[in-house]
Amino acid sequence: MSALSVQQLRARLRACGLRATLPRIAVLGQLTAAEGPRSHAELTDALTARGFDRATIYRNLMDLTDAGLVSRTDLGDHRWRFELKRASHAQDPCHPHFICEGCGSIACLPEASVELHAVRGAPRALRHKSVQVQVRGLCNGCA
Repeated sequence: MSALSVQQLRARLRACGLRATLPRIAVLGQLTAAEGPRSHAELTDALTARGFDRATIYRNLMDLTDAGLVSRTDLGDHRWRFELKRASHAQDPCHPHFICEGCGSIACLPEASVELHAVRGAPRALRHKSVQVQVRGLCNGCA
């Protein structure tokens, strides 16, 4: 991570009222670099070599979620995954995810790849966009 990006992470944390601690910066940095949601275990694997323990990583994930910087999602396998709330998802915080049934990789899909239309008889959650959309199939590497 470059010094500039560390400064940007610190500023983002402080803007949300959080102290910019080293573990918090490390967790936020991992989520910033990720292309899709990451589980606590995946983040722990990446950060324990840097001296952070599982409990510290989990507490910081909860703090970042409570502050509104990170979203927490269960994609159907009863494992919480965390991802940075990006500006591109500001209009539609429940953006769709693609889950590969071959390798298990998870990726965020572009907003325009899935369109939902609230029609008569559909649940109200659809109208308010408070739903999670998951598309399953084989990724390019597994197809």
